[in-house]
Amino acid sequence: MQLEKIDKNIYRAGYVFDEPYALYGGQVAAQSVHAAALTVDAERKPHSLHGYFLRPGNAARPTVFQVFRDRDGGSYSARRVVATQDGDVIFNMAINFTRGNESPDLQGPTAAAQQEIRFGDPSPMPRMFSFEARSTDQPFETTDYPVRFWARCTEDLGDSELLHICALTYLSDISSGLGAFNTEEFKSGSSLDHSLWFHRPVNMNDWVLCDYAPRSAAYGRGLYNGDITTQDGVLVASVAQEALFRRLTPEQLQHYRGIGRPKKD
Repeated sequence: MQLEKIDKNIYRAGYVFDEPYALYGGQVAAQSVHAAALTVDAERKPHSLHGYFLRPGNAARPTVFQVFRDRDGGSYSARRVVATQDGDVIFNMAINFTRGNESPDLQGPTAAAQQEIRFGDPSPMPRMFSFEARSTDQPFETTDYPVRFWARCTEDLGDSELLHICALTYLSDISSGLGAFNTEEFKSGSSLDHSLWFHRPVNMNDWVLCDYAPRSAAYGRGLYNGDITTQDGVLVASVAQEALFRRLTPEQLQHYRGIGRPKKD
């Protein structure tokens, strides 16, 4: 999450590494949250964000973030962030901050609170750094990524509320709630847009339950949404994401069917 200030409202993420995949979208989104937060009063924390993934990023190259200060009101601040590599925009985000106001603390039912979902087996997640995941004792039947799992950050995030929000943002893009729609011929793909609503403070060093549900697949796009809750069933964030949902190419079909893979002894 470390960012270097280049100029007013312009920051650079210098953490790079070689990877055979595109830059993980959750990393760009989390760094965008951090960049925007550096331009608002420390007492104001994010309450919602909406981002669009426009081009694949390169994990081996730095990413530059430009923040636009759209508005600072009495209780809310609005920011836009544009993330670029080699002069091309790879991601943009609208994010709002608030210092919060007094109100009743209410929430509707969540799966974690209603069903007392317990831990299952360790559940390795692809390309997820500094996190560990566990399946649940009530898994959904999917063909690829899990849509219901526990996760927590293994790095000590300290008492910075902002870092915990960034960690939650990082985690929120790791899986896909469209797994239940996947078939042998059609599967979900790259993220198109991503939305998060932050309801309450969260400790990402503790286990949280990610519980996603597919909503629609049509015209090459799929939509899912879901909850992120604590072990006590407290709703800390809501997620919605749209992703590609397309017919697999012949090469992709070979990959999923295991054709051409070396046989195990």
